[in-house]
Amino acid sequence: MAGESPIDATRLPAPVLLHDSARAPNPRRVRIFMAEKGITLPARDLDIMAGAHFRPEYRALTGTHHVPALELSDGTVLTETVAICRYLEAWRPEPNLMGRDPLEAARIEMWQRRMEFQLLQPIAFVLRHSNPAMAVLEQPQIPQWAEANRPRVAAALADLDARLAGAPYVAGDRYTIADITAIVAVDFMRTIRQPIPEGCAALAAWAARIRARPAVAATDPARREAR
Repeated sequence: MAGESPIDATRLPAPVLLHDSARAPNPRRVRIFMAEKGITLPARDLDIMAGAHFRPEYRALTGTHHVPALELSDGTVLTETVAICRYLEAWRPEPNLMGRDPLEAARIEMWQRRMEFQLLQPIAFVLRHSNPAMAVLEQPQIPQWAEANRPRVAAALADLDARLAGAPYVAGDRYTIADITAIVAVDFMRTIRQPIPEGCAALAAWAARIRARPAVAATDPARREAR
């Protein structure tokens, strides 16, 4: 970034293994981010519905049950989606997806967090508290919390549509991590049977463009299940 010494990516420990989960949204965010940068890594798929991320060996490795996790060549293990993406951005700076200067980075982070907390998280709450199959991951399930989040999802979609009516991408004039989080959230709505509302023309047009990107299309769970 401007005013800072450039990072020598060649001195950074290399990523060597991604602990992944094929159907979960957060690992998909990392897979898209990696694919956009041309990063290919060995991956270990964790069956979270079978509780693989709660097993002692995984928690001993990562210090948490969160997925994904990224192992580096020096033995470091990173968890949390955006933290992993920040490291990958430093290790392979181009194409830039998180900001070229402090102001742009702040703007992208602002929109990324809005997509995460105002859209993706409420969708997850609806799924985890309304679908009986998710009881293996969410105890206790609180159906009222699922219903409380449905209007939050609708409101976030309306806000996103309004944003995209005035900007080609979520954070502004170019594709960034904010778009990755947003498209993963929009695609994740399949799990709660929520389509893009008919009145959200700008959102629908943006989603079609983003889904056509090779990195996004290659990680689409619907395509994986159709094979």
